[in-house]
Amino acid sequence: MKTILFILPDLNQGGAERVITTLCNELDRKKFCPKLVLFKKEGYYLNHLKNDVEVIELNVSRIRYSIFKIVPLIRKLKPEIVFTGWGEISAFLAPIISLFPKTKFITRETNVVSEHVKRKEILFFYRFYNNFNQIIAQSDDMKNDLVKNFQISENNIVKINNPVDFDLINGLKDQVIDLGFKSSYKNIVAIGNLSPRKGFDLLLNVMNELKDENIHLTILGDGAFKEELFHQKEHLELENVTFKGNVPNPFIYLKQADLFILSSRYEGFPNVLLEAGACGTFSLANNAPGGINEIIEDGINGRIFSIEDTTGFASEIKNILDKNYNKDLIVNSIYSRFSKEIIIKKYESIFENI
Repeated sequence: MKTILFILPDLNQGGAERVITTLCNELDRKKFCPKLVLFKKEGYYLNHLKNDVEVIELNVSRIRYSIFKIVPLIRKLKPEIVFTGWGEISAFLAPIISLFPKTKFITRETNVVSEHVKRKEILFFYRFYNNFNQIIAQSDDMKNDLVKNFQISENNIVKINNPVDFDLINGLKDQVIDLGFKSSYKNIVAIGNLSPRKGFDLLLNVMNELKDENIHLTILGDGAFKEELFHQKEHLELENVTFKGNVPNPFIYLKQADLFILSSRYEGFPNVLLEAGACGTFSLANNAPGGINEIIEDGINGRIFSIEDTTGFASEIKNILDKNYNKDLIVNSIYSRFSKEIIIKKYESIFENI
């Protein structure tokens, strides 16, 4: 049995946290023993983690300081595999991999790096990325970016899309909660960290084009860009937009929405786009890098259109809301390609053969 040490800052709501939780829960216990290392033992997904997953808290607040606790922990536990699920952790860990010749190191990159990482001190460490025994990219866009812009060996990268936990979603999406949706309106939903890369500022400009329509946007999420977005909403006098902050169960919103919007400027491989489809909700996504074109089956589970074209994007929203889409086909589009059963097997194959 191989011990796998998964490393993350915490288990707060986010794509990486969701994927690592699914891996820890679903790996074959006859072959693998997952242990989860967290900087802080906190976050939404702790409640969804199986009881047999050991959680080790480092009690650190900064990634750069975590290395001084991760190194002795690896020496003590001697895991067969160390799996880092966060780009900056991987960057800082890359130069010291050679200290552990008997341990295999795997990193799962979370974004298109050239778009996401701008700090020179972090970019410096990517020159050591070929030290990893395996690099997992979630999309072709991410893989191609690593090869072209960071000289990572293509033979060292494998593409594995994100898994969708239908058991989790199906158990939560049917909860009965008043979401405040108006029955006389078409209700659209957007979800994500309130940061510039999620493009909510662009989406607010789109909603400015829809002031005279019975269309309401609910945005779920929190983040450092919140005040700027609130100010933009007030400046545009958008009564057709509501910010809800973080919610414990976003799947109810996704299921009850008439349309899901992904406005991101770039992504890694957007879990929320998968989850909208898993809830049977049609999506309209910005034409941006990060695997979006690998998820959307045009006209079946969604459409792709440039949100930079504010008027055109607004027209796409109206056109989509005027039509009916087959929810079963939307769900099957996601399940047939991204269900956790399919994706976990790909991870297990890597863990077995590395």
